[in-house]
Amino acid sequence: MAESTASVPLSGLSRRLVRDGYLEEEIAKEALLECRKDKTSLATHLVGRELVAPDVIARCAAEEFGDPLIDLAAFDTQNLPQDLVDNSLITKHHVLPLFKRGNRLFIAVSDPTNLQAQEEVRFNTGLNVETVVAEEDKLARLIETMLSDSEDEGFGELDEDLDNIDVSTGDQGGDADEVTASTDVDDAPIVRFINKLLLDAIKGGASDLHFEPFEKMYRVRFREDGILKEKAHPPPNSAPKISARLKVMSQLDISERRVPQDGRIKLKVSKNRSIDFRVNTCPTIWGEKIVLRILDPESAKMGIDALGYEEDQKALYMEALARPQGMILVTGPTGSGKTVSLYTGVNILNTPEVNISTCEDPVEINLEGVNQVAVKPRQGLDFASALRAFLRQDPDVVLVGEIRDLETAEIAVKAAQTGHLVLSTLHTNSAPETLTRLRNMGVPSFNIATSVILIIAQRLGRRLCSSCKEPVEIPEQSLKEMGFTDDDIATGFTVYGAKGCEKCGGDGYKGRVGIYEVVKITDGISRIIMEEGNSIDIGDQCRKEGFDDIQRSGLVKVMHGVTSLEEVNRVT
Repeated sequence: MAESTASVPLSGLSRRLVRDGYLEEEIAKEALLECRKDKTSLATHLVGRELVAPDVIARCAAEEFGDPLIDLAAFDTQNLPQDLVDNSLITKHHVLPLFKRGNRLFIAVSDPTNLQAQEEVRFNTGLNVETVVAEEDKLARLIETMLSDSEDEGFGELDEDLDNIDVSTGDQGGDADEVTASTDVDDAPIVRFINKLLLDAIKGGASDLHFEPFEKMYRVRFREDGILKEKAHPPPNSAPKISARLKVMSQLDISERRVPQDGRIKLKVSKNRSIDFRVNTCPTIWGEKIVLRILDPESAKMGIDALGYEEDQKALYMEALARPQGMILVTGPTGSGKTVSLYTGVNILNTPEVNISTCEDPVEINLEGVNQVAVKPRQGLDFASALRAFLRQDPDVVLVGEIRDLETAEIAVKAAQTGHLVLSTLHTNSAPETLTRLRNMGVPSFNIATSVILIIAQRLGRRLCSSCKEPVEIPEQSLKEMGFTDDDIATGFTVYGAKGCEKCGGDGYKGRVGIYEVVKITDGISRIIMEEGNSIDIGDQCRKEGFDDIQRSGLVKVMHGVTSLEEVNRVT
C-alpha cells in the first residue's frame, strides 16, 4: 500500500524551503516520498525536477545546518585531491573532496543531512570529515568532470604500455589463470593492435566489436550508438594470429576452429574500473568471425533518470518495483537495452533487506549483493531448474534472463503468484504482443492476467548531437501523417535534424536514449486477456487507458528535441 503524504513529516531542508515560501508543503511531502523510493537526496530530486533553483537550495541548506556555502565555479579539477576518496563513494553519495588540511578533509555536498556519506568517507580515508554546501548542478558537473578525467588518466597509462595491459579471463567459474599480454601469442604487433582496439572501443562508447575475415581483406567494425562503423583493415594474412590472440585472452580452445565457442575477457582500464567483454567465435568460409560485446558494470548504476523514461512511464516502473509480488516483463529486439532496464530495477531493489537471485545466459553484469547464476544447459542447469532452486532459497526478487519455453514461463508465473517479484525478458515487438506470446506458449489466460503487472517494450534511438542539431521545416500536413496530433502542433514545437560536427564524428548523433511503451496491466486489460482477445484488442485498450505505444513515445522524444524523425522511423 502506497504511503500517504499526510504521514510524511517535514524537517531540515524541506521544512526550511516550505517556511521560506520556495516550496508548497504538499509538493515537499511528495518529493520526500519519491526520494525514499528512488534513494536520492532531496536536493538532487528538486533540482532534477526544476522545482527549486540550485542556488536557493544551497543557501537554505547552509543557513539551516550552519555549514559554509561555497561556489564551485572557482574550482579546477586539477587542483582537487586525487585518489583520496574512492570514485565509487563519490558516485554513490554525490560528494566531492575539495582539499585536505592536516587530518581534516573538506568535502562538498548538496545535502548536509547525508550522515552516512560523511561516515563512509571518514572510514575510507581515516580523516576527519567536514562538509561545505555547494549548488547541486555545479557539484554534479564537477564530479562528472573529475571522474572522466581520472578515467582518461587510466586510459593514458595503458596507451603508454600497450604490451602489458592487465587482461584476465572473465570466466565466472573463477578457476582460470590470469593471462598476460606478452606471453600468450609471440607477436607483439598483434598484441598491441588488439589492446588498442579494445581501448578505442571503450573510449568511443561502442557496444560491440566485430572481427571479420574475408577472401581478400580483413575488417574490424565497432557498433557505436547502434550503427556499425568500419575502424580498421589489418592484412588478411593476420587473421589466424588475431583469432588466436582473442581466443587466448578469453580462455578458448585455440585448436578448435570448426564449432562456435563462447568466452569472456576482463580488461582493467584504470585503478578503479574494469570492463568485461563477452566473446563469441563463429567459423566462416574464410576463417573465424569473432564478436565481442562490451559489458560495463557502471551501466547498471546509471539510475533510472538516465534511461530516457518519460515521467509517467518512470512512475509506473517505480510503482511496479515497489510491489511485493507480480511479474515485470521487458521486451524488444536484441540490442534494445533490455538488460540495462532490468538491472537498473534490480539495482534499485538491491538492499540488505532483500534477497535477490538471477539466472542468466550468460551473466552480463556483475552486481555486488545479488546472487547470480550462469545458465549451463549442457550440464543440466537451465532456466527452469535454476528457478526451481531459487524458490527453495527464500527469495524476494527473482530475475530470469529470458522466458524461452512453457516450462520456464509456468515456473515464473507460479513464483509471481506466490509472493515473489519476478523480472524477465521476452523477444516481442510491443506490450500487447507480449501477452499473446505468453498465451501462444501455453500459459493459461487466467495465469497471465493474475501474474503480469507491468510490461515495458523498448528500443534504443540515437540522440541528436547538442552541439550541431539544427531545426528542420516540415509542413503541418506531413507532421499529421507522421502521427502528430492537432494538440501537438498547437504547442509550436521545433523538429530538429542531424547535421554533423567534430564532437559527434560527423553523423549528427552522440549517445542513445530509450524509447518506451510502458503498460500497467489494469482491470480493463485483464478482462481482455481473460476473454482471450488478440494483440490488436489489447493494443486498443492500452491506448484508451492512456499508455503510449513505441511510435508515440518516439514522437514525444522528437517534440522534446532529443532525437530526429528519421531516427524514430528507423528504430520503431
